[in-house]
Amino acid sequence: MPDQPSRQARPPLPAGLATRPLRTSDARDVHLLIAAQEQEDVGEVVIEEADLVGDWAKPSHDLGARSVGVWDGETLVAYAELMGVDRADTAVLPSHRGRGIGTWLAYWLQDLGRSLGSPVLGMPVPEGSPGDRLLESLGYRVRWTSWVLRLPEGAAIPDRELPEGYAVRTARPEELRAAHDVLEDAFLEWSVREREPFEDFGAATLGRPGFEPWNLRVALDPEARVVGVSLVLVADDGRTGYVDRLAVRRDQRNRGLAQALLVDSFATARAHGTTTSELSTDSRTGALGLYEKVGMVAKGVWVNRAVDLSSVETAS
Repeated sequence: MPDQPSRQARPPLPAGLATRPLRTSDARDVHLLIAAQEQEDVGEVVIEEADLVGDWAKPSHDLGARSVGVWDGETLVAYAELMGVDRADTAVLPSHRGRGIGTWLAYWLQDLGRSLGSPVLGMPVPEGSPGDRLLESLGYRVRWTSWVLRLPEGAAIPDRELPEGYAVRTARPEELRAAHDVLEDAFLEWSVREREPFEDFGAATLGRPGFEPWNLRVALDPEARVVGVSLVLVADDGRTGYVDRLAVRRDQRNRGLAQALLVDSFATARAHGTTTSELSTDSRTGALGLYEKVGMVAKGVWVNRAVDLSSVETAS
Protein backbone atom coordinates (compact mmCIF):
# COMPACT_ATOMS: atom_id res chain seq x y z
CA MET A 1 0.00 0.00 0.00
CA PRO A 2 1.50 3.39 -0.94
CA ASP A 3 2.59 5.81 1.74
CA GLN A 4 0.16 8.57 2.60
CA PRO A 5 0.98 11.60 0.46
CA SER A 6 2.46 14.68 2.05
CA ARG A 7 0.53 17.89 1.79
CA GLN A 8 2.44 19.95 -0.75
CA ALA A 9 1.91 23.20 -2.55
CA ARG A 10 -0.21 22.85 -5.66
CA PRO A 11 2.05 22.45 -8.71
CA PRO A 12 1.72 25.15 -11.38
CA LEU A 13 -0.30 24.67 -14.54
CA PRO A 14 1.54 24.75 -17.87
CA ALA A 15 2.00 28.24 -19.27
CA GLY A 16 -0.75 29.52 -21.51
CA LEU A 17 -3.66 27.77 -19.78
CA ALA A 18 -6.46 29.68 -18.03
CA THR A 19 -8.89 28.61 -15.31
CA ARG A 20 -12.26 29.70 -13.98
CA PRO A 21 -15.23 28.11 -12.17
CA LEU A 22 -17.69 26.26 -14.38
CA ARG A 23 -21.08 27.68 -15.33
CA THR A 24 -24.22 25.81 -16.29
CA SER A 25 -23.69 27.06 -19.85
CA ASP A 26 -20.48 24.96 -19.95
CA ALA A 27 -22.42 21.67 -19.85
CA ARG A 28 -21.92 20.92 -23.54
CA ASP A 29 -18.16 21.59 -23.41
CA VAL A 30 -17.75 19.48 -20.27
CA HIS A 31 -19.72 16.68 -21.89
CA LEU A 32 -17.48 16.73 -24.97
CA LEU A 33 -14.39 16.71 -22.76
CA ILE A 34 -15.52 13.72 -20.68
CA ALA A 35 -16.70 11.92 -23.82
CA ALA A 36 -13.24 12.29 -25.41
CA GLN A 37 -11.58 10.86 -22.30
CA GLU A 38 -14.04 7.94 -22.08
CA GLN A 39 -13.60 7.11 -25.76
CA GLU A 40 -9.83 7.02 -25.25
CA ASP A 41 -9.89 5.02 -22.02
CA VAL A 42 -12.79 2.56 -22.37
CA GLY A 43 -13.57 2.64 -26.09
CA GLU A 44 -17.06 4.11 -25.81
CA VAL A 45 -18.88 7.18 -24.52
CA VAL A 46 -20.97 6.67 -21.39
CA ILE A 47 -21.56 10.20 -20.14
CA GLU A 48 -24.55 12.19 -21.39
CA GLU A 49 -25.02 15.92 -21.20
CA ALA A 50 -28.29 15.29 -19.33
CA ASP A 51 -26.27 13.66 -16.52
CA LEU A 52 -24.40 16.91 -15.96
CA VAL A 53 -27.48 19.10 -16.31
CA GLY A 54 -29.33 16.97 -13.75
CA ASP A 55 -26.51 17.02 -11.20
CA TRP A 56 -25.92 20.74 -11.62
CA ALA A 57 -29.62 21.47 -11.09
CA LYS A 58 -29.57 20.14 -7.52
CA PRO A 59 -30.40 23.03 -5.16
CA SER A 60 -27.71 21.89 -2.71
CA HIS A 61 -24.91 22.02 -5.31
CA ASP A 62 -22.93 25.23 -5.75
CA LEU A 63 -21.30 24.70 -9.14
CA GLY A 64 -19.36 27.95 -9.07
CA ALA A 65 -17.77 27.21 -5.69
CA ARG A 66 -17.08 23.51 -6.32
CA SER A 67 -15.69 23.33 -9.84
CA VAL A 68 -12.88 24.51 -12.05
CA GLY A 69 -12.34 24.42 -15.80
CA VAL A 70 -9.00 24.64 -17.57
CA TRP A 71 -8.94 26.30 -20.99
CA ASP A 72 -6.37 26.32 -23.76
CA GLY A 73 -7.59 29.30 -25.72
CA GLU A 74 -11.25 28.59 -26.51
CA THR A 75 -10.98 24.86 -25.82
CA LEU A 76 -11.90 23.31 -22.47
CA VAL A 77 -9.08 20.81 -21.91
CA ALA A 78 -9.72 19.74 -18.30
CA TYR A 79 -12.13 20.12 -15.41
CA ALA A 80 -12.66 19.04 -11.81
CA GLU A 81 -15.72 19.09 -9.59
CA LEU A 82 -16.63 18.07 -6.04
CA MET A 83 -20.18 16.84 -5.42
CA GLY A 84 -21.37 16.42 -1.85
CA VAL A 85 -18.77 15.61 0.78
CA ASP A 86 -16.34 13.41 -1.12
CA ARG A 87 -17.35 12.61 -4.71
CA ALA A 88 -14.89 14.14 -7.15
CA ASP A 89 -14.96 13.96 -10.95
CA THR A 90 -12.23 15.03 -13.34
CA ALA A 91 -11.27 14.73 -16.97
CA VAL A 92 -8.31 15.78 -19.09
CA LEU A 93 -8.44 15.94 -22.87
CA PRO A 94 -6.27 13.04 -24.15
CA SER A 95 -4.25 15.41 -26.35
CA HIS A 96 -3.25 17.38 -23.22
CA ARG A 97 -2.19 14.49 -21.01
CA GLY A 98 1.36 14.24 -19.72
CA ARG A 99 1.60 17.96 -18.97
CA GLY A 100 0.83 17.87 -15.24
CA ILE A 101 -2.78 19.06 -15.59
CA GLY A 102 -4.21 15.98 -13.88
CA THR A 103 -1.83 16.41 -10.95
CA TRP A 104 -2.83 20.06 -10.63
CA LEU A 105 -6.50 19.07 -10.57
CA ALA A 106 -5.86 16.43 -7.89
CA TYR A 107 -4.24 19.01 -5.61
CA TRP A 108 -6.94 21.58 -6.40
CA LEU A 109 -9.58 19.09 -5.29
CA GLN A 110 -7.67 18.26 -2.11
CA ASP A 111 -7.45 21.94 -1.21
CA LEU A 112 -11.17 22.38 -1.87
CA GLY A 113 -12.05 19.28 0.15
CA ARG A 114 -10.07 20.52 3.16
CA SER A 115 -11.69 23.94 2.96
CA LEU A 116 -15.11 22.24 3.12
CA GLY A 117 -14.14 19.90 5.94
CA SER A 118 -14.23 16.71 3.83
CA PRO A 119 -12.44 13.85 5.63
CA VAL A 120 -11.84 11.92 2.41
CA LEU A 121 -11.82 12.62 -1.31
CA GLY A 122 -12.49 9.95 -3.93
CA MET A 123 -13.21 9.61 -7.61
CA PRO A 124 -14.07 6.83 -10.08
CA VAL A 125 -11.57 5.89 -12.79
CA PRO A 126 -11.41 2.98 -15.25
CA GLU A 127 -9.15 0.29 -13.82
CA GLY A 128 -5.67 0.53 -15.35
CA SER A 129 -6.38 3.84 -17.10
CA PRO A 130 -3.98 6.81 -17.07
CA GLY A 131 -6.17 8.41 -14.38
CA ASP A 132 -5.97 5.26 -12.26
CA ARG A 133 -2.18 5.14 -12.57
CA LEU A 134 -1.85 8.86 -11.77
CA LEU A 135 -3.95 8.64 -8.60
CA GLU A 136 -2.08 5.54 -7.46
CA SER A 137 1.21 7.41 -7.89
CA LEU A 138 -0.21 10.25 -5.76
CA GLY A 139 -1.04 7.84 -2.92
CA TYR A 140 -4.74 7.29 -3.53
CA ARG A 141 -6.04 3.93 -2.29
CA VAL A 142 -8.81 1.83 -3.82
CA ARG A 143 -12.02 2.26 -1.76
CA TRP A 144 -14.19 -0.04 -3.84
CA THR A 145 -14.46 -1.70 -7.23
CA SER A 146 -17.36 -1.15 -9.65
CA TRP A 147 -18.57 -3.24 -12.56
CA VAL A 148 -20.48 -2.04 -15.59
CA LEU A 149 -22.85 -4.84 -16.58
CA ARG A 150 -24.81 -5.38 -19.76
CA LEU A 151 -27.70 -7.58 -20.81
CA PRO A 152 -26.44 -8.81 -24.20
CA GLU A 153 -28.33 -7.56 -27.22
CA GLY A 154 -31.01 -10.02 -28.22
CA ALA A 155 -30.91 -11.84 -24.89
CA ALA A 156 -34.24 -13.14 -23.68
CA ILE A 157 -35.60 -11.24 -20.70
CA PRO A 158 -36.31 -13.82 -17.99
CA ASP A 159 -39.66 -14.03 -16.26
CA ARG A 160 -39.79 -13.22 -12.56
CA GLU A 161 -43.04 -13.72 -10.70
CA LEU A 162 -44.06 -11.33 -7.96
CA PRO A 163 -45.33 -12.52 -4.57
CA GLU A 164 -49.11 -12.67 -4.35
CA GLY A 165 -50.66 -9.22 -3.99
CA TYR A 166 -47.53 -7.31 -5.16
CA ALA A 167 -47.32 -5.20 -8.31
CA VAL A 168 -44.75 -3.25 -10.34
CA ARG A 169 -45.71 -0.18 -12.36
CA THR A 170 -44.89 3.44 -13.14
CA ALA A 171 -44.65 5.64 -10.04
CA ARG A 172 -47.48 8.10 -9.50
CA PRO A 173 -46.85 11.72 -8.43
CA GLU A 174 -48.10 11.06 -4.90
CA GLU A 175 -45.58 8.19 -4.54
CA LEU A 176 -42.44 10.18 -5.33
CA ARG A 177 -41.48 10.95 -1.74
CA ALA A 178 -41.98 7.34 -0.72
CA ALA A 179 -39.85 6.23 -3.69
CA HIS A 180 -37.12 8.65 -2.65
CA ASP A 181 -37.23 7.33 0.92
CA VAL A 182 -36.81 3.73 -0.26
CA LEU A 183 -33.82 4.69 -2.40
CA GLU A 184 -32.11 6.74 0.29
CA ASP A 185 -32.74 4.25 3.10
CA ALA A 186 -31.23 1.46 1.00
CA PHE A 187 -28.22 3.36 -0.33
CA LEU A 188 -27.34 4.82 3.06
CA GLU A 189 -26.95 1.30 4.47
CA TRP A 190 -23.52 1.18 2.82
CA SER A 191 -22.83 4.69 1.51
CA VAL A 192 -21.21 7.17 3.91
CA ARG A 193 -22.77 10.52 3.04
CA GLU A 194 -25.50 12.91 4.06
CA ARG A 195 -29.08 12.04 3.18
CA GLU A 196 -30.06 13.45 -0.20
CA PRO A 197 -32.76 16.13 0.09
CA PHE A 198 -35.94 15.31 -1.78
CA GLU A 199 -35.50 18.56 -3.71
CA ASP A 200 -32.18 17.30 -5.09
CA PHE A 201 -33.82 14.05 -6.11
CA GLY A 202 -36.56 15.94 -7.91
CA ALA A 203 -34.14 18.23 -9.71
CA ALA A 204 -31.69 15.52 -10.80
CA THR A 205 -34.27 12.84 -11.63
CA LEU A 206 -37.63 14.33 -12.53
CA GLY A 207 -35.95 17.44 -13.90
CA ARG A 208 -33.38 15.53 -15.95
CA PRO A 209 -33.66 16.45 -19.65
CA GLY A 210 -35.63 13.73 -21.41
CA PHE A 211 -37.17 12.25 -18.24
CA GLU A 212 -40.55 10.60 -18.71
CA PRO A 213 -42.84 9.29 -15.96
CA TRP A 214 -42.33 5.65 -17.02
CA ASN A 215 -38.64 5.95 -16.18
CA LEU A 216 -39.42 5.63 -12.47
CA ARG A 217 -40.72 2.15 -11.60
CA VAL A 218 -42.08 1.11 -8.20
CA ALA A 219 -42.88 -2.19 -6.52
CA LEU A 220 -45.96 -2.09 -4.30
CA ASP A 221 -46.93 -4.43 -1.47
CA PRO A 222 -50.51 -5.71 -1.02
CA GLU A 223 -51.37 -2.47 0.83
CA ALA A 224 -50.14 -0.43 -2.17
CA ARG A 225 -47.11 0.88 -0.25
CA VAL A 226 -43.90 1.58 -2.18
CA VAL A 227 -41.37 -1.09 -1.17
CA GLY A 228 -39.04 -1.08 -4.19
CA VAL A 229 -37.83 1.39 -6.80
CA SER A 230 -36.01 1.28 -10.12
CA LEU A 231 -34.95 4.26 -12.21
CA VAL A 232 -34.43 3.25 -15.84
CA LEU A 233 -33.29 5.75 -18.46
CA VAL A 234 -32.77 5.58 -22.21
CA ALA A 235 -29.33 6.54 -23.49
CA ASP A 236 -28.87 9.16 -26.18
CA ASP A 237 -28.24 6.43 -28.73
CA GLY A 238 -31.80 5.20 -28.18
CA ARG A 239 -30.56 1.60 -28.05
CA THR A 240 -29.53 1.25 -24.42
CA GLY A 241 -31.74 1.24 -21.33
CA TYR A 242 -29.72 2.18 -18.25
CA VAL A 243 -30.87 1.17 -14.77
CA ASP A 244 -29.54 4.12 -12.83
CA ARG A 245 -30.75 3.09 -9.36
CA LEU A 246 -32.43 0.03 -7.90
CA ALA A 247 -33.48 -0.54 -4.28
CA VAL A 248 -35.83 -2.63 -2.16
CA ARG A 249 -36.88 -1.81 1.39
CA ARG A 250 -34.92 -3.86 3.91
CA ASP A 251 -37.93 -5.67 5.39
CA GLN A 252 -39.13 -6.67 1.91
CA ARG A 253 -35.96 -8.33 0.66
CA ASN A 254 -35.47 -12.00 -0.28
CA ARG A 255 -38.89 -12.10 -1.94
CA GLY A 256 -37.67 -11.67 -5.51
CA LEU A 257 -38.67 -8.00 -5.73
CA ALA A 258 -35.28 -6.76 -6.90
CA GLN A 259 -35.17 -9.25 -9.76
CA ALA A 260 -38.78 -8.47 -10.64
CA LEU A 261 -38.01 -4.75 -10.77
CA LEU A 262 -34.92 -5.41 -12.83
CA VAL A 263 -36.62 -7.49 -15.51
CA ASP A 264 -39.53 -5.02 -15.56
CA SER A 265 -37.00 -2.25 -16.22
CA PHE A 266 -35.41 -4.26 -19.04
CA ALA A 267 -38.80 -5.03 -20.61
CA THR A 268 -40.09 -1.46 -20.23
CA ALA A 269 -36.96 0.00 -21.80
CA ARG A 270 -37.19 -2.51 -24.64
CA ALA A 271 -40.83 -1.51 -25.18
CA HIS A 272 -39.52 2.04 -25.70
CA GLY A 273 -37.11 0.99 -28.44
CA THR A 274 -33.94 -0.16 -26.68
CA THR A 275 -32.11 -3.34 -27.64
CA THR A 276 -29.89 -3.83 -24.60
CA SER A 277 -29.75 -2.79 -20.93
CA GLU A 278 -26.90 -1.74 -18.65
CA LEU A 279 -26.24 -0.82 -15.03
CA SER A 280 -23.33 -0.50 -12.65
CA THR A 281 -22.82 -1.93 -9.19
CA ASP A 282 -19.91 -1.94 -6.78
CA SER A 283 -18.31 -4.13 -4.17
CA ARG A 284 -20.07 -2.33 -1.29
CA THR A 285 -23.51 -3.57 -2.29
CA GLY A 286 -22.95 -7.30 -2.67
CA ALA A 287 -25.44 -7.22 -5.56
CA LEU A 288 -23.23 -8.52 -8.38
CA GLY A 289 -24.70 -12.02 -8.13
CA LEU A 290 -28.25 -10.65 -8.42
CA TYR A 291 -27.50 -9.11 -11.80
CA GLU A 292 -25.66 -12.14 -13.08
CA LYS A 293 -28.72 -14.27 -12.25
CA VAL A 294 -30.80 -12.36 -14.80
CA GLY A 295 -28.19 -12.79 -17.53
CA MET A 296 -26.06 -9.66 -17.21
CA VAL A 297 -22.33 -9.85 -17.94
CA ALA A 298 -19.49 -7.50 -16.94
CA LYS A 299 -18.16 -5.25 -19.70
CA GLY A 300 -15.94 -2.91 -17.72
CA VAL A 301 -14.27 -2.44 -14.34
CA TRP A 302 -13.80 0.84 -12.50
CA VAL A 303 -12.17 1.62 -9.17
CA ASN A 304 -12.94 4.43 -6.76
CA ARG A 305 -9.59 5.80 -5.59
CA ALA A 306 -9.50 8.01 -2.52
CA VAL A 307 -7.17 9.94 -0.27
CA ASP A 308 -7.81 10.55 3.43
CA LEU A 309 -7.43 14.31 3.73
CA SER A 310 -7.15 14.28 7.51
CA SER A 311 -4.02 12.14 7.30
CA VAL A 312 -2.23 14.17 4.63
CA GLU A 313 0.59 15.95 6.39
CA THR A 314 2.44 19.06 5.40
CA ALA A 315 5.76 18.29 3.75
CA SER A 316 8.78 19.42 5.71
